Amino acid sequence: MRQRSVVRFGALLAVLGLFGLALLLAPTPDLHEMPRLVDRLGPFAPVAAVLVCAVLLVALVPRTLITVAWGALFGPVQGAGYTLLAALLAAAVGFAIGRGLGRDFVAERVRGRLARLDGWFARQSVLGVITVRLLPVGGFGLVSYGYGTTGARWTPFLLGSVLATAPSAIGYAAIGAAVVAPDRINWLAVAPAGLGLIATAVLATRWLRTERHLRAARRTADVS
Repeated sequence: MRQRSVVRFGALLAVLGLFGLALLLAPTPDLHEMPRLVDRLGPFAPVAAVLVCAVLLVALVPRTLITVAWGALFGPVQGAGYTLLAALLAAAVGFAIGRGLGRDFVAERVRGRLARLDGWFARQSVLGVITVRLLPVGGFGLVSYGYGTTGARWTPFLLGSVLATAPSAIGYAAIGAAVVAPDRINWLAVAPAGLGLIATAVLATRWLRTERHLRAARRTADVS
């Protein structure tokens, strides 16, 4: 059993390594051809947009770049909507891969503080997932894989992932739309991105305060 978990975890690391190598070696897409491709897809363009975005997120392509591009191609509202649907799908796929390949390895080996951290992930609510998603701890896809290796639950993870993604998705899609049509953009659409930054600071402060209270409580318990 332990040997199988090592093999699966090694496979997870190999997958992530291959994705990272692909990002370095992949050719730059022809941006001028993309609007024509969207036109040729016609009514299938929205489905293709969601699926392609989800695949790119799973392959560790930065979400910011995709969202800006989708905003330029589809407009601020549709671009944000497609990337949010793709983020939900990609989060589920990344979590499932991380859970299937890495959870047993982590569960068998975490001890001490790492075990307490794993327990914290297992108890996380939607707010906790939003907190982690908004902190600059890794890309969207990488965080999804990492969450799968912990004891986190599916529903809070998926819901928190979408809620944490929404403000920046709207803001970056609006920026992408402004690049191609600056006279049509409503700059109020960028406001959610600013709210996202404020939410990041608030949630990070709350998380740090909670951690200080827990450490103080443990010290008190140790003394008594």
